[in-house]
Amino acid sequence: MIQTHVKKEHLELLISQSSKNNMPYCGDSYYYTVTDDYFICVLADGLGSGQYAYESSSAVTEVVKSNHNLDVETLMKMGNEVLVNKRGAAVSILKVNFKTREFIYSSVGNIRFFCCLPGGKLIYPLPVTGYLSGRMQKYHTQYFHYEPNSTFILHSDGLQMVGAKRVLGSKAPLQQTANLLLEENSAYSDDTTFLLGSLL
Repeated sequence: MIQTHVKKEHLELLISQSSKNNMPYCGDSYYYTVTDDYFICVLADGLGSGQYAYESSSAVTEVVKSNHNLDVETLMKMGNEVLVNKRGAAVSILKVNFKTREFIYSSVGNIRFFCCLPGGKLIYPLPVTGYLSGRMQKYHTQYFHYEPNSTFILHSDGLQMVGAKRVLGSKAPLQQTANLLLEENSAYSDDTTFLLGSLL
């Protein structure tokens, strides 16, 4: 089910999250904020499931929450550092600059990001394999330009998304697209989170 619906001048955002088999702890954590100048979000998927997965993922999101004004690569490094002696997590950070219509993206692990431009072009930045655990890690921070009415999704591996271009490029209202994703992913055999947005 959709738990968050945000509509601002530059952004519409829908967020859905469910835990594996309705367990009390979800191993996925997310954080987002929208300012006049930018939107930033982080999605972290703690290894495994349950309490220890949640502790890892929430440690990363708390770092971003406290430092969201910093650049994406710095935030990735800080997220890695807080995972020393924890289980570890796949992590993706997206930052959108409204004035320059540019987004910056970095990811380590199996979280996926797609952005569909109004003309149908699909942007799919490749993540770095592995996960953050406090060990030395290389980051691949990528920069892309977007156009008004571009649609994006950031999701954990609990969502088995097929046909990203078909789903994101349909020009359907965001709520309708989110409902379609939930209908096509009705088996909750893993923690599942997605952030579906439109850049206006």
